[in-house]
Amino acid sequence: MRPLQGMAFLLLMQSGGEALSHLLKLPVPGPVVGMVLLLLALRWSPVQAAVAPAAGFLLSHLSLLFVPVGVGVMTHLALLSAHGLQLVAVIVVSTWVGMAVTAGVLRLLQPKASEHAELR
Repeated sequence: MRPLQGMAFLLLMQSGGEALSHLLKLPVPGPVVGMVLLLLALRWSPVQAAVAPAAGFLLSHLSLLFVPVGVGVMTHLALLSAHGLQLVAVIVVSTWVGMAVTAGVLRLLQPKASEHAELR
């Protein structure tokens, strides 16, 4: 019963995000607004207890959620063959940029080794 309550709560948050995004004409997709609502709701322990079993179930079956994506790719093989090299280039470059930005932010936020040694 608990996993169903958690799943219902997750769907409620997504529906609420869709409704808010549509009613307020936000430039952000509804599921993103729903995730922010869920993030705020997860600060409350009863919500955590209800959502945890559903989240565990979804994570244990995460590989099944990639099947529709794979089918979508297979239906657009002509498009993929026409623009495949560009897609690979964009994926590689964006991955490198993401890793570089993450490393830069980590370096900025991480205390210097000399400062860390002085605190001891």
